[in-house]
Amino acid sequence: MYEAQRALASPVRNPRLATVIGRLLGLAFVLCFGTGLYSHFLQEPLPGMHFATRPELLYQFTQGTHIIAGIACFPLLLAKLYVVFPDLFQQPPVKSFLNVLERASIALFVGASLVQITIGLLNTYQWYPWPFPFRETHFALGWVLIGSLALHIGIKLPIIARVWRKQADDGSGDDDHLTDAVARDRAAMPEAVRLFGSSRPTGVTGRLLAWIDATPGLRADATAARAPSGPDTGSDAAPRDDTGDAARTARTHLSRRGFLTTVGVSVGTVVVLTAGQTVAPLDAVNAFAPRKKGVGQQEVPVNRTSKQADVAADALAAGWVLTVAHAGVERSFSRSELLAMPQTEVELPIACVEGWSQLARWRGVRLSELADLVSADAAASFRLTSLEKKGGYRQTTMGSEYVRDPLTLVALELNGETLDLEHGYPARMIAPGRPGVLQTKWLSRIEAMDA
Repeated sequence: MYEAQRALASPVRNPRLATVIGRLLGLAFVLCFGTGLYSHFLQEPLPGMHFATRPELLYQFTQGTHIIAGIACFPLLLAKLYVVFPDLFQQPPVKSFLNVLERASIALFVGASLVQITIGLLNTYQWYPWPFPFRETHFALGWVLIGSLALHIGIKLPIIARVWRKQADDGSGDDDHLTDAVARDRAAMPEAVRLFGSSRPTGVTGRLLAWIDATPGLRADATAARAPSGPDTGSDAAPRDDTGDAARTARTHLSRRGFLTTVGVSVGTVVVLTAGQTVAPLDAVNAFAPRKKGVGQQEVPVNRTSKQADVAADALAAGWVLTVAHAGVERSFSRSELLAMPQTEVELPIACVEGWSQLARWRGVRLSELADLVSADAAASFRLTSLEKKGGYRQTTMGSEYVRDPLTLVALELNGETLDLEHGYPARMIAPGRPGVLQTKWLSRIEAMDA
């Protein structure tokens, strides 16, 4: 075990770097958790919940943040595991009840994290090579992950606080600044390196570089033990030690800075090369994401096709009508009758849970005007029904805040053209701040439900 500890000892593996990367990883997971909860409750609101309809790009922003932060978790999690890996070799494996909790929380957190970000990534490609339902599992794992993270932070808080406040960053040998693998039993590891060196930097840049490049020094007694003995060797020993220290210093500088550079470049690369499906200025470098802006019928990507939904025959039938109902009153409108009503044009995005979004121009009839035709109450929610025969989103519910928003349309045209079948012909719903799965395509019935 000590040989393994010695082989794994590195200036990269220290509590300060673990704290810094852990803080970034924790922030990414908190962003994912918060935006994921928002998306979940948009799709499955609790009684009495109401949501903002402005800004109209709100869901595009929150779900884009969710996916981007989730992508960034991959290199950050791997970096964190690399830093703390030597702790797997601690002896004895369990030292106390608190240590049991610590190791259990880490195991649960790492396991849940790896599964969560992996299935989340595969969901963006709509590939589900597992037998369990994605949405329910992803939601449950989010709670497991955030709970184990909170437990782990609570256990480690004293060390995190000391490292973060730099209270012992003076090279005094405080074991709290060493990884468990290196700090344990120095007598048995006489050549164990210190993971923090003293430095006296000046200026912000100097302090930053000194922190990155702080050179671990050898124990004085270990250095003395390796120095040749005898009256004639003193002059030769110093040059050899200095040369060795210089070489170790150079390697340490490269190792520590190179590690941080690698992590930063990795995070930047995976984010930049996937964020283009959400962030328009990065569209040109969108190399990894499954959706690309402007690609698809009428220059808008498509998730669920008419073939998958099995709606083509009903949607293209000459007798199609849209039924609007409330309290026993029903009105049916053909497509030509809808086109004869006052038309409104809006710019709204399709923003899907997979993280991609596309801003488009929609033209159609305001839902609030159709609601007024059946005397629906201003506080009424609506149930939207698609021509789809099955599927989790065949029926969706829309709160009154969306129904009465002037930007919410029964859309008949897209980007100046008749709505394509793949985008919901003969009519679809479009509303501000709603997930794409709730922007019901191939509408057949809209029914008001009084509060």
